Amino acid sequence: MVFEDEAGQSLTPPRARTWGRIGRTPVVRVRGRGSGRVSMVGMTCYKPGGRSRLFYAVREYTGRKDQRKGFGWRDFRDLIVRARIQLGGPIVLVWDNVRLHLTRPLSAFIDANADWLTVVQLPTYAPDLNPTEGVWSLVKRDVGNLAAADLAQVTRAVKRRLKQLQYRPDMIDGCLTGSGLVLEN
Repeated sequence: MVFEDEAGQSLTPPRARTWGRIGRTPVVRVRGRGSGRVSMVGMTCYKPGGRSRLFYAVREYTGRKDQRKGFGWRDFRDLIVRARIQLGGPIVLVWDNVRLHLTRPLSAFIDANADWLTVVQLPTYAPDLNPTEGVWSLVKRDVGNLAAADLAQVTRAVKRRLKQLQYRPDMIDGCLTGSGLVLEN
């Protein structure tokens, strides 16, 4: 069972709690507002009795005209193929109703690989059913107290946290538990 989702992070950090001296509200000044975005796509993979896995891709958008803002259908296809090679078996892919998931080339890819790929659409506005949302929560929690000087620093922080999570299957299992879903044989 593979759950897929996308997320993004800009230079403006999300609000987060931090430590400060009693009576003094900590203020973090942020430079470079609005100059780029880090897009992330991830897949959390679960198999009853097996180790949980996380696959991801990160793309940096700096605002250039010749640069794509986010992921395209080929990026999703490549991530699905990479997951199949790593997992070594058929995949039941669960994802949301993002317009990009419904494109003709991606639908043709899914139909052409129906022998090993089954796709299930989540209901509209149901992020609580997707364990990958928990991964984004863990990533953004760490990026929340980062006052980045440039977009490359945000990208490094996001990649570092995602890499750490890859080696923590217990955290990925926790994201499944947080969604309230249970896998059975």
